[in-house]
Amino acid sequence: ALVDTVERFPMEIQPFRDMIAGQRMDLYRSRYETFEELNLYCYRVAGTVGLMSTAVLGVDKSNYTAPWDCWRDIHTPTEEAIALGIAKQLTNILRDVGEDARRGRIYLPLEELALFNYTEQDLFKGVVDDRWRELMRFQIQRARKYFTMAEKGISALIPDARLPVWAALMQYQKILDAIERNGYDVFRNRAYVSTPRKLLSLPIAAMRAQVL
Repeated sequence: ALVDTVERFPMEIQPFRDMIAGQRMDLYRSRYETFEELNLYCYRVAGTVGLMSTAVLGVDKSNYTAPWDCWRDIHTPTEEAIALGIAKQLTNILRDVGEDARRGRIYLPLEELALFNYTEQDLFKGVVDDRWRELMRFQIQRARKYFTMAEKGISALIPDARLPVWAALMQYQKILDAIERNGYDVFRNRAYVSTPRKLLSLPIAAMRAQVL
């Protein structure tokens, strides 16, 4: 299946190599000191998926039909695709803090834990207090910035590809909403999106997909 996909679509090999490098990081790392380190990991394991998916979904060229359009660059939403992958991975990390802690892993940057005076021991104990809530608000705000960046690139995709991308993006945004509704307690309450909430978001995703 992969060989067929690579042969049919204009995919580059580098994202595949980067993804493998990201998976290898999980073999020898269980901590990330800075967000720069975590961001690299997120790009490798998820931003690369955005790049691969863009090649398959297709870029809209319908606005480039006039003779003089040959002088214009067709916008390929590379940065936006990477941003969506990173946003989704950051959301996964926030949702799974408790599960990862039970495996001895901390993906939240250690320097940011220190910034809010929250320790590794606090995290392993599942302490939810004002320090933790402020830390999580900070993390969620950053994830939402990546989602906002990603939204700007959806209109560059072919029309048929926009709805599924909007739907996936909005479902992940709702996971962040669920974390907030749970009082940021990701240790005892797994944030998830109920089926009714998913269905209710589809008409909105469809409307957004129609906007150029």
